Amino acid sequence: MHRRILGKTGLRIAEVGYGAWGIGNSSWLGANDAQSAQSLHRAMDLGVNFVDTALVYGNGASEALVGAAVRARSESIYVASKIPPKNMTWPPRPDVSVDQVFPASHVIASTEQSLRNLGLERIDIQQFHVWDDTWCHQGDWLEAIAQLKRQGKIAHFGVSLNDHDSDNALALIETGLVDTVQVIYNIFEQTPNDRLFPACVRNNVGVIVRVALDEGGLTGAIDAGSAFPDGDFRNDYFRGERRQQVADRVGEICTRLGIEATQMAETALRFVLSNPAVSVVIPGMRSLRNVDKNCAVADGLGLPAAQLDTLARCRWIRNFYQP
Repeated sequence: MHRRILGKTGLRIAEVGYGAWGIGNSSWLGANDAQSAQSLHRAMDLGVNFVDTALVYGNGASEALVGAAVRARSESIYVASKIPPKNMTWPPRPDVSVDQVFPASHVIASTEQSLRNLGLERIDIQQFHVWDDTWCHQGDWLEAIAQLKRQGKIAHFGVSLNDHDSDNALALIETGLVDTVQVIYNIFEQTPNDRLFPACVRNNVGVIVRVALDEGGLTGAIDAGSAFPDGDFRNDYFRGERRQQVADRVGEICTRLGIEATQMAETALRFVLSNPAVSVVIPGMRSLRNVDKNCAVADGLGLPAAQLDTLARCRWIRNFYQP
């Protein structure tokens, strides 16, 4: 499995990591703990050594599954988690100060809770689950991060950027305070390539890419008749005419590239990994079948230049997370 260096952390990680939102069985529904544990171990057997989770994923359920798998392994598996905003608001409101979102006491308490959930002594990358650049020089959060590093409870610090708001970390990156950023980047959402990725390269900040498959939209499996379990957030994400809009866009991409819909997921992952600024992509993969398919992409090959040129013209500016 091809590996990359995660920015200034120096961690050498497989270019396909494991996104552990879905196994928390909240928002994304239908997970089975036994199956999730199997998928984690299968990914690690294939060479995955980076797992991204968060305190709010199943209210600690995802962290518990991840921690159990990591503790059972003999090889080094790097774990990234996230501290939720204290006011539980995604994305942050522009009139809210960082003291209301990430006060030092909350940063420390959340990290210690995550460590208990994981059953680990250290989190390799601890991230804020939202970010606003106005917070760079506000509050006492930085002292909390420094304390956690001194105590050996976290090794590195990162931020998970707000949905479709990739420029809202440029100031933080330039301060040198952040080791990694996590961002939405895919065939439709290519905005990070404009300003964020160049800033990350200049400052040696590692890039963790989420939603590479557009919550399933870029798998080739979404159409007007797609159905999801009651309470699954995808019912809202793909509401109304959005399913058909996605199907039409994906169909156009397949036609342009001369590929079948069954090749769409692999193409979407390879598109992300073709960008040299990207350190790792973290698709969710709850089934053994998807683990095998996604991990097979981690061969360092990317996509041919002609396909990348075509896909660069497939941007779709929209935010399905908004009402």
